[in-house]
Amino acid sequence: MKLLVAAMASELEAFPANLEGFDQLVTGEGKMQATYALTRALDAKPYDEVVVVGTAGGIDPDLDASVHEIGSALQHDVFDLDGIAGQHVSLPARVSTGRDGVLIATGDSFVGDAGITAVIRPSGAGLVDMETYAYIWVAEKFGVPIRAFRAISDRAEEGALVDFRAAIARCSVQLREVIRQEYGV
Repeated sequence: MKLLVAAMASELEAFPANLEGFDQLVTGEGKMQATYALTRALDAKPYDEVVVVGTAGGIDPDLDASVHEIGSALQHDVFDLDGIAGQHVSLPARVSTGRDGVLIATGDSFVGDAGITAVIRPSGAGLVDMETYAYIWVAEKFGVPIRAFRAISDRAEEGALVDFRAAIARCSVQLREVIRQEYGV
């Protein structure tokens, strides 16, 4: 059995309530809610794989507005004791799914400002979101393989929140098609 994970129910809108071979989990937005909900789910039942679907802001202008598999994640909103951005005092700077894919920058606030995007872009991240780092970290702690797919909902600059709200349904359809292609369900 696999666990299909999304932060918001709206990201699963295009998915059937019962998807063969998958349990579904909606965690809530942000790193804390993602960590808590996925930890509880993995502690309660063994899973063969965690499969994350959701939306992300595209900060690499060369990435098309489609679905991208995530290879690794960093936290863009943490600092170590020396004040180095992206370095947590006790967590790894990056976590990996073990697959090829895009680097995503995770933080606890919605990125909708060109100034913030400009600060994150030099990290090499192509996308921004609010949960992926936490999902990968938790899955790693439980020794469960993880894949993460993010559909670009906006460009993480001014007007992003309006774009995001309008794009959720489109993104859910795109994510559903990727799961159909990748898993045959």
